[in-house]
Amino acid sequence: MTREQLADLLAQVAAGRLSEADALERLRHFPTEQLPFAQVDHHRALRQGHPEVVFCAGKTAEQVVAICERLAAASGTFLGTRASAEQVAALSRVFPALQHNELARTVHLAPATPVAAGPDSGVILVVCAGTSDLPVAEEAAVVAAAFGHRVERLTDVGVAGLHRLLSAGEQLAKAAVIIVVAGMEGALPSVVGGLVRAPVIAVPTSVGYGASFGGVAALLGMLNSCASGVTVVNIDNGFGAAAAASRILQGE
Repeated sequence: MTREQLADLLAQVAAGRLSEADALERLRHFPTEQLPFAQVDHHRALRQGHPEVVFCAGKTAEQVVAICERLAAASGTFLGTRASAEQVAALSRVFPALQHNELARTVHLAPATPVAAGPDSGVILVVCAGTSDLPVAEEAAVVAAAFGHRVERLTDVGVAGLHRLLSAGEQLAKAAVIIVVAGMEGALPSVVGGLVRAPVIAVPTSVGYGASFGGVAALLGMLNSCASGVTVVNIDNGFGAAAAASRILQGE
């Protein structure tokens, strides 16, 4: 339940349009709702500014559907990451309006009133080193957009062809927060961090040959960046980067 939804509920009670009993019934599962396999956190949007997001990996299709049903009943929306084809099919049968981004592996039931960031909150720019890094970059972009932010994408601008990045200098300079997604040796965030004043959130991916060690080489390269202001999230964690970028903008 969002701050706006709770305020509207209280206003209806105060105006006599909704009885106290009906209001309590709507809040029956607030702040958490106990399922046999999960505790659904309906308080998170009030606490953190974003509702609970379902990490679908490792869950059965039935579990994902049950959790999403409870989130949708409480707030009219839900967002899930790392969704499998089986989970997407099951959700689509229950929610015909489901938005599925196959590349990002996300599922989203958009709210009736779209979430909108403030007019001065700025743009989150998602910079992707190579085409192979796109699934992680797209996850970050989808999540940031679902959280109500304006998102732009800059794709396939890795250090193997540095001129591609340099030609996008104006787009880089205008961004409020930049998420940089890269595998291999993970050098791109350092380059971007040396060019801009905006916060840079680096996302190492598991893309690369054997000595990349499934993204560990990129992770260590980013952690050892000589560019100040570069923050690093876990390997392949596009969701975490988007959440961090959103909180940076919320704190302005």
